[in-house]
Amino acid sequence: MSMDDVARGGLVLLGCGKMGSAMLQGWLNRGLPPGSVWVIDPKPSDWLQSTGVQINTDLPEAPAIVLIAVKPQMMGDALPAIGAMGNGKTLFVSVAAGTPISAFENALGCESPIIRAMPNTPAAVGRGITAIIGNAHAKAAHLDMAEELLTAVGQVVRLDSEDQMDAVTGVSGSGPAYVFHMIECLAKAGEAQGLSPDLAMQLAQATVAGAGALAEAAEETPAELRVNVTSPNGTTQAGLEVLMDEQTGLPPLMAKTVAAATTRSKELRDG
Repeated sequence: MSMDDVARGGLVLLGCGKMGSAMLQGWLNRGLPPGSVWVIDPKPSDWLQSTGVQINTDLPEAPAIVLIAVKPQMMGDALPAIGAMGNGKTLFVSVAAGTPISAFENALGCESPIIRAMPNTPAAVGRGITAIIGNAHAKAAHLDMAEELLTAVGQVVRLDSEDQMDAVTGVSGSGPAYVFHMIECLAKAGEAQGLSPDLAMQLAQATVAGAGALAEAAEETPAELRVNVTSPNGTTQAGLEVLMDEQTGLPPLMAKTVAAATTRSKELRDG
């Protein structure tokens, strides 16, 4: 299945909030004809209405793909609109956090090809990373198509089992918030050393964004990059001796942070 197949068969987007809008923008930029996209959304934005896609109209009987991008609490109201498409050739891809594949199989039929995806918020600027896993009826071609669609908003990785989604949630799903807080803390620390709030925040934001971009682009590992910029007995070493302390520094704190988020993901999944 290619993007041409999607254009011919049609794509239904169930929900078009921030994540849905980011993905739709990426698809349209890649040449997906607006007329081949149907969007179901109770409160379509002005931007959505300007795209030329079909909004809240009758859906095709068997679209190539249905992408489910509604919030989990809205799932019960949304699924009946696509229930009749199950157990056929339509591929269902969900980016709804916390909703397991089994819930979609119960609602759409266990013979439906279903792929669960976990994107993160940097998808809004095309810098996301999304983990995907399919059910037994999701073949290689289905996974390839889902990956092609989701690369519109960043990188895509494939999981070995759905159980890994909890850890993915703890690392990349919740991870942007950890980094945002690190920026807050770095800026506050700069203020404490005499910088103005605006200057400290600008320095912190640019430093974290730049270091992340460098870590992703460089051939060296983050550990090697760290060593490369740490002069013996210099300023960076003085800071790292505090940050890297195995008892009181970042290593145990980050381990506890990711573990807490992963555990909560499991609790929410298990009800």
